[in-house]
Amino acid sequence: MIRHASTLTPSSWVTRFAPLITAGGQVLDLACGAGRHARWLASKGFRVEAVDRDGVALELLGGVPHLQTLEADLEEGPWPYQGRHFDGIVVTHYLYRPRFHLLLEALNPGGVLIYETFMEGNERHGKPSNPDFLLRSHELIGRVEGNCTIIAYEQGEVQDPRPAVVQRICAVKGHSTKIRLPA
Repeated sequence: MIRHASTLTPSSWVTRFAPLITAGGQVLDLACGAGRHARWLASKGFRVEAVDRDGVALELLGGVPHLQTLEADLEEGPWPYQGRHFDGIVVTHYLYRPRFHLLLEALNPGGVLIYETFMEGNERHGKPSNPDFLLRSHELIGRVEGNCTIIAYEQGEVQDPRPAVVQRICAVKGHSTKIRLPA
């Protein structure tokens, strides 16, 4: 199977903020798809759990050091991370609002949430175009406010790796002024 280069290259948003996660920490790559972030994070020494409903995609991650996989339906099935906590959670190109609060619950205090997905306006570029899968303006800020310190936030149109309208946030669970920004 040949994959487009953008499906193998990790997001620059993820690579920029991953150094905020505790070195060697436990990281959840939620709805990991082909595993581009899980592979990259594992190569940086993080202990990664990659979860997705696509068992075939997960099989391709077999044998990667520091990487475990879990096949689960994150929307219809039971929440597989009840009682588990992570030093970092990475989510890209995925949105399921009813369980967003569970992501914040699964973060350790000081844990880092790195989230990047599509928002309203993306429909002019193709899929996703269903409002259920598109964030509203400033929605990610509203979802983490009160629980996290926002480190960085962006929303708007991007051209790379393809034209899209996105929203992205990096937030640390808890309230701290002692966070060292990555270079």
